[in-house]
Amino acid sequence: MYIKESYCISPQNTFDYEGINGYTSHNEIRYYAIEPDYIKYIPKGLLRRMGKAVRMGVGSGLHLLQQNSELDGIVMASTNGAIEDCFKFLNQMIDYEEGTLTPTHFVQSTPNAPAGQLAMMNKTTGYNITHVSAGLAFEAALLDTKMLMDERAAKTILLGAVEELSECHFVVNDKVRHFKKEDINANQLFESNTEGSVYGEGAAYFILSDSPTESAIKILDVDQITYPDQQDIDNLMIRFLDRNNFTTADIDAVVVGLSGDSRFDHRYYHLINEMYKDQWIYTYKNLVGEYPTSSGFATWMSYQVLKNNPIPKEAIFRTSEKKVNRILIYNHFYDKNHGMILIENTNP
Repeated sequence: MYIKESYCISPQNTFDYEGINGYTSHNEIRYYAIEPDYIKYIPKGLLRRMGKAVRMGVGSGLHLLQQNSELDGIVMASTNGAIEDCFKFLNQMIDYEEGTLTPTHFVQSTPNAPAGQLAMMNKTTGYNITHVSAGLAFEAALLDTKMLMDERAAKTILLGAVEELSECHFVVNDKVRHFKKEDINANQLFESNTEGSVYGEGAAYFILSDSPTESAIKILDVDQITYPDQQDIDNLMIRFLDRNNFTTADIDAVVVGLSGDSRFDHRYYHLINEMYKDQWIYTYKNLVGEYPTSSGFATWMSYQVLKNNPIPKEAIFRTSEKKVNRILIYNHFYDKNHGMILIENTNP
């Protein structure tokens, strides 16, 4: 699969730029997305009824579809979808005692709302699916797209990942210690040595093609595992590289999902200190926070690195003498769902 074009909305200045424009240092535990002016893409009548996740998803997708309207399908990843609208709808059921309710929050509350809206607005009648498999939703969407192209069932796919920051969802997950108890500067996140991470949101979208593109950035492979121990992860890593005819020495850079959570970051440190000692190491959750489909942003950032577009120095954890042509992305979601993505520049 080749990345033809990409677009990203995140807590950094990423929309309407090649790469990341500057660096926004967050000083709280909620990283809100910096949104563009959607009126260029979404009619006002529709926009005013959209929740945040649907706005970000539809806005990102329509931006790419301006030049790539011919699609064979839409594949989405969104574990929580427009969860804020879901809570609003549930609260309305209580407030109105299950009487007559406004349909808007219900229609916009499902994870597949962005994919459905994009299909209707672009008149795409092909394959349309949204993966909601927790911290592996984006990896599942990538695998689905890869299977479609390997089977020659599709040539061009719009792939996307979107999550929104919900206050209600924050309260629920805070009870299981997913987030820091006190505000923290992003530059001190990895040295915090405390439980929990920071809560983020965003949308990362890609036009994927089965044939080489001008940029020649190729997603080679994707794999995943759930509830592994360290030996399981090491064995999967070796098999993952071996089936692509690579060794660890063939990897130029590793993008890891370090989150500042003292309970789980040892998985990443083991990888970069034991298996990848001479590679570039990049981080991204100090830029955009933790959320289930954050590996979508990691893939978008890797694409920017391979295209030599600017990223902030805060995303560089360790430098190397290697020229970066091949990147391994490794992320896990609270040590439950572990995913690996391999991406390279086939025309360096």
